[in-house]
Amino acid sequence: MSTNKLRLGPLPRTECVKLTFTCPASLKTELDRYAALHTQTYGERVDAVALVPHMLEVFMARDRGFRKMGD
Repeated sequence: MSTNKLRLGPLPRTECVKLTFTCPASLKTELDRYAALHTQTYGERVDAVALVPHMLEVFMARDRGFRKMGD
C-alpha cells in the first residue's frame, strides 16, 4: 500500500440510488486513472462509477457558494 494519501480517502459504505450521466471520454479516462491510483493507495478495488458520487459529495461540501445558498 502506498504512503501517499489522496484527497478522496477510503470510500464509506452507503445506501445508493442509481443515477446515469454522460461525460467526455477524456474525463472517463481520468476517472479510471484516479480509480486505479485509489485502489493502489487503499488496497480495495474501486472503479470510476464508485468514485463519482463520493467526489461530488466532497466537492459540494467544500463549495462555499453552495453552502451559503443553503443557509
